[in-house]
Amino acid sequence: MKIVYFIVGVIALAIGAIGAVLPLLPSFPFLLLSAICFAKSSRRMHDWLVETKMYKKVVVPLRDEKKMTLKNKIKIMVLVTALMSIGFVMMDEVLIGQIVLVCVWLFHMYYFIFKIKTKKAENL
Repeated sequence: MKIVYFIVGVIALAIGAIGAVLPLLPSFPFLLLSAICFAKSSRRMHDWLVETKMYKKVVVPLRDEKKMTLKNKIKIMVLVTALMSIGFVMMDEVLIGQIVLVCVWLFHMYYFIFKIKTKKAENL
C-alpha cells in the first residue's frame, strides 16, 4: 500500500507544481494530497515536501491561519465549478444527483467566501 500512496503522492505533486504555474489549476489540493500520501508512504519525501518554498507558500497559510490569497481562492472555486458543472450536465436525467451537486457546490462557495479569510499575496 505504501507504493500506491507514494505513486499518488508523486502524481499529486506534479499536478500541484503545474498548478503553481497555470492560472486556472489550483495547486493547494494537490499539494495537500501529496503531503498526506507522502506521510503514509515515505517520511523522507514528506519532510522534503513540507520544506519546499511552494508548499510553504500555498499550504501553510491555509493550514495555520485559515487564510488563502484571493488568486488561489478564485482558482479553486473556478475549477470546482467547472468540474461540478460537467457532473451536473452528465446527470441530466438524475434529478437527485443534480440537487446533491448543487448543494455541495453552494456549500463549497459559502465555505471559501465566508469561512476562509482572504490574505494579501506575499512574495517569498
